[in-house]
Amino acid sequence: MQETLEFLLKFTNPEFVIQYGGLTLLLTIVFIESGLFFGFFLPGDSLLFTAGLLTSTGHLHTPIYFLLLYIMLACTVGSLVGYLFGFRMGTYLDHKKDTLFFKKKHINLTRGFYEKHDRMTFVVGRFLPIIRTFVPIIAGMIRMEWHRFMFLNVLGCVCWVSVMVLSGFFLGQIFPGIIHYLEYIVIALVVITIIPVIRTYLRERKRLKQLPEE
Repeated sequence: MQETLEFLLKFTNPEFVIQYGGLTLLLTIVFIESGLFFGFFLPGDSLLFTAGLLTSTGHLHTPIYFLLLYIMLACTVGSLVGYLFGFRMGTYLDHKKDTLFFKKKHINLTRGFYEKHDRMTFVVGRFLPIIRTFVPIIAGMIRMEWHRFMFLNVLGCVCWVSVMVLSGFFLGQIFPGIIHYLEYIVIALVVITIIPVIRTYLRERKRLKQLPEE
């Protein structure tokens, strides 16, 4: 069990992901994190930024326009699977007990974020870990119209992938030596993106405590 957890933790290291599995593993992780509830711990933001940076420095041999297209497709399809899963399993998830890879608090966190930001959740939420994984699932659970979901889904994926990948790509072109400080950049990205999630979680927990008991 411990060996399995240690192996899974390696996939939170974006540099390991790209060097170990290249483009195929990168796309697989984006697909999983974009809508499969057990992928909430995967390094979406830092992975895309690192992919762009490694592409600009020649460590990842994929043209930037193909990289953007492939990742956008993986993101869109992964979110679509999450939507269909939420649509079919919504009632079950509301009553499912917590497990190692499923936490009810993640559903509540994303639902509270969605109630506050509505359609902007599909764009803003893409830049926030955990929330981006559960947004399409919540959309399915509330039976969001198919055409509305697909539009917001594609919009969110395009914005997220473009910003994160191109930020890394252009930064790598302007400052080629920044590749040597990749670990510090990844840590900074994790801290920056997790702060809004923690604030949302604390606010949602406070709101749920204030609700009258049934």
